[in-house]
Amino acid sequence: MIDGHIHIERGPYTLEWIQRFVDRAVEMQLDEIRLLEHNFRFEEFVPMYDSVRAYSDYVDAWFRRVGGVRRMDEYLELIGKVREKQYPVSIKFGLEVCYFPKFEQMTAELTQGRGFDFLLGSVHFAGDFAFDHTAELWDGEDVDEVYRRYFEDSILLARSGLFDGIGHPDAVKLFGHKPSFSLTEYYERLATELAKSHMYADQNSGVERRCRDTAELGMNAELIQILKQHGVRIITSSDAHVPEDVGYKIRELESRL
Repeated sequence: MIDGHIHIERGPYTLEWIQRFVDRAVEMQLDEIRLLEHNFRFEEFVPMYDSVRAYSDYVDAWFRRVGGVRRMDEYLELIGKVREKQYPVSIKFGLEVCYFPKFEQMTAELTQGRGFDFLLGSVHFAGDFAFDHTAELWDGEDVDEVYRRYFEDSILLARSGLFDGIGHPDAVKLFGHKPSFSLTEYYERLATELAKSHMYADQNSGVERRCRDTAELGMNAELIQILKQHGVRIITSSDAHVPEDVGYKIRELESRL
């Protein structure tokens, strides 16, 4: 059993902090954990976020708190230390990268050949709109247009060849907004591109954990069915940000596949 999406950002870059994630994984009877960081935490990626910060004062304030607080070399040094030790579960290290079509070249330059086990691409902004930060930010937004931009960018992400997997591929639903049109065509196009790129999809419990009143657990059932029809691999994940959430509803996620 895999938990394929675990953030370590709320603790120090120490073996003791990593051990807490390992201990929880053993408790949850997991075979493999995939640890990662958000790319926005590294100063090398800060220029990617100029337009989304300009779009929203809320996002700008958030980014001032959390953006560019580390350098990539610090993370890579931690990864090297962990790889020198033996653990009772398999540990892989990666990076979750916010996908912006105009920054594909920068993403490639900053990530390729750096020694990561995997790269997870995620759409966290529909255009410049931060759809997953707080429900209030949706006020005045065109829901249909947000969905169109989200899935068009997701398809470009899958086509880019930059990533091993796509994170939470229908997270745009988290606050309960629904488009006026069917998503079947988008699901088909996304699955087609993921299959061509040999990418996996992230069956993620984090959206439901954050928004239990408005979000279903994991991906939409129709999306799962279409991904499977196209032969896209699906990996379960908790999107944990603290050790206590490692393995959250992993077996229930698996049962929905």
